[in-house]
Amino acid sequence: MTKITGIHAKTLLSAVKPGTDNWFGLRYNLNLYRGCQHGCIYCDSRSTCYGIRNFSDILVKENALQLLEKEIRSKRERGTIGFGSMNDPYMPLEKELKITRRALEIVNRHRFPVHLITKSNLVLRDMDILKELSRIYAAVSITITTADDGLSALIEPGAPASSERFEAIRILAANGIYCGITLMPVLPFLTDQPENIEKLVLKAKESGASYIVAAMGMTIREGQQEYFYGQLDQKFPGIKDRYMQLFGLQYSCNAPNHRKLRQIYDTTCRSLSMPQHMKFYNDRKEKQMKLF
Repeated sequence: MTKITGIHAKTLLSAVKPGTDNWFGLRYNLNLYRGCQHGCIYCDSRSTCYGIRNFSDILVKENALQLLEKEIRSKRERGTIGFGSMNDPYMPLEKELKITRRALEIVNRHRFPVHLITKSNLVLRDMDILKELSRIYAAVSITITTADDGLSALIEPGAPASSERFEAIRILAANGIYCGITLMPVLPFLTDQPENIEKLVLKAKESGASYIVAAMGMTIREGQQEYFYGQLDQKFPGIKDRYMQLFGLQYSCNAPNHRKLRQIYDTTCRSLSMPQHMKFYNDRKEKQMKLF
């Protein structure tokens, strides 16, 4: 059973060095919780370096909204605030607590752009605020690693099924929200089939996604590795040995056929005119619009 504990944070908004985030265009990171209920077996946030003793237990930052109100006023540079770098901002607990929703209301009042990264269709609850934020900039990236609902239930047991996430993309897009898919990680020997990559791109297009961002591999390091390998033993007997033989203790683990997968991904995206990069917030464009 998940243990939920309240904590007091010292800071909330962490700065991202300008120009260093070529994936999501973030200037600030924000995490309202520590730990995550989605239980994804591959999650890098379990790594020992992050100092979270039990990632399955949830620490709720009880003073997060007060900190956000204070810290956002002190930020001289307007830049994209990212939700979801260390946990999912729409894990099941958020349905009750509504901390992410209230944080978005604060961000909206201060006219900062946002990027939400999630695996949950609960993001649809906040459509009204997202429409307001879209006047500045709002992006929603939904992570989908497999087109197979049965497999997603094994590797992401606490998250909605992949089909539900595609439906969330469809609804967001139909409501004019800039949204897309993060196809990452790709798990060697589990989700690295060419047909899976091709199908994910096709379904992204069908769902109305504006972009798809992919990485053809995963990362493994201390803390995360032990948990991941334990889950492989339970759910996919024999796969762990293949990981240990091929990757050893290395941090970056590309799928053995990653070049072929990248070629299939690139070709499919081009054939469907599917952008492989996001459009980032442009502060200069907003200032120019104000002048006119």
